Amino acid sequence: MSRKQQLHRPGPQPGPPADDTGCSILHVDMDAFFVSVELLERPELRGRPVVVGGAGPRGVVSAASYEARRFGVHSAMPMSRARRLCPQAVVLPVSHGKYGRVSAAVFELFRSITPLVEGLSLDEAFLDVAGAGRRLGRPAEIARMIREQVRAQQGITCSVGVASTKFVAKLASTRCKPDGLLVVPADGVVDFLHPLPVAALWGVGERTEQTLARLGLRTVGQLAQIPLTTLQRELGNAMGAHLHELAWGRDPREVVPHTPDKSIGAEETFDTDVDDPEVIRRELLRLAEKVGARLRESGNAGRTVSVKLRMASFKTITRARTLREPTDLARVIYVTACELYEGAGLERVRLRLVGVRVENLCPAGEAPRQLAFDEPERGWREAERAIDQVANRFGRGAVRPAALVERAHDGDARDGRDGRR
Repeated sequence: MSRKQQLHRPGPQPGPPADDTGCSILHVDMDAFFVSVELLERPELRGRPVVVGGAGPRGVVSAASYEARRFGVHSAMPMSRARRLCPQAVVLPVSHGKYGRVSAAVFELFRSITPLVEGLSLDEAFLDVAGAGRRLGRPAEIARMIREQVRAQQGITCSVGVASTKFVAKLASTRCKPDGLLVVPADGVVDFLHPLPVAALWGVGERTEQTLARLGLRTVGQLAQIPLTTLQRELGNAMGAHLHELAWGRDPREVVPHTPDKSIGAEETFDTDVDDPEVIRRELLRLAEKVGARLRESGNAGRTVSVKLRMASFKTITRARTLREPTDLARVIYVTACELYEGAGLERVRLRLVGVRVENLCPAGEAPRQLAFDEPERGWREAERAIDQVANRFGRGAVRPAALVERAHDGDARDGRDGRR
């Protein structure tokens, strides 16, 4: 490691601190976040390989402890492969509510430091701390404070990269995991970047890496020395220019405090392919309930409802409908999703995955108050908001439609992958 960079771990640190002048961008990344939160309730599993994800035959790894990663287990890997690589791993189901509560507390800490917080997911964010220096100290000191307070308040660890740009700060946090802090001085960016493999550059996937390897480019430094025109000829004008800039540490992106959700959705992969329309409709109901709750939680409503239907052959069909008025009601989303499913002509086709998504979002306060498919306005709306209140206190499964009660016993589907964009 260059003398201009300094990696901080728990305990006393030798040598002078790294120069963080001009390094106002922090990238904070929780360490094995889902696993870390689970271990708060299962401390006896500390030090053992632990995997969080779906346990069914089509389950996917959502997170893996560092002990499990030593066996090659990583997120997005099929659970069946993870079990083969690490048969001694303890597999825990996904518990989204717990992660959301811890994430909200961590982000509250971030926003107490600076209003310039750009969340990338539940467990990572960029912070611009340029305006916090007079109150809280230099960037590296703020980074150390964040690590200490996350540990003290939440009982989990995080890694922090400190740099002059978002790109380098994110690379730095990755290089110092787990439970580390790495400062990359503004005048040490090239020294930091050039020994790294080209795959470290944002935008370099497997195919681009193969193209660069054919050109004999395996490190960022080698790529940086190639003429821009050569990169553009091989990769296209946009990608060539993009990688050329990153290879020299140039990234003009600013920390954007809030990016409105473009859509909110959820999807489910069945353990075995399903061709029973009643099972499909029940799953659409469960997903509509989840999406409606997330819309209300985010304060949004949306005009476009879409369904995603993936067949056993992996062919995927998407159908969408734009409503007359925005909605945040699960009842409206469900009825629309069922009509889209029926209209797709797949009622007796074996499905592997179904999804529900709402797009064209706007703040719910700006949306007209709509009636829910011939129902009085006071009825479904008030019922769903009452369910939200119960869920906030007792958990999302405390109250649910009668059609979903047997979900706890029938084993039709595993916990799925769902999310926002």
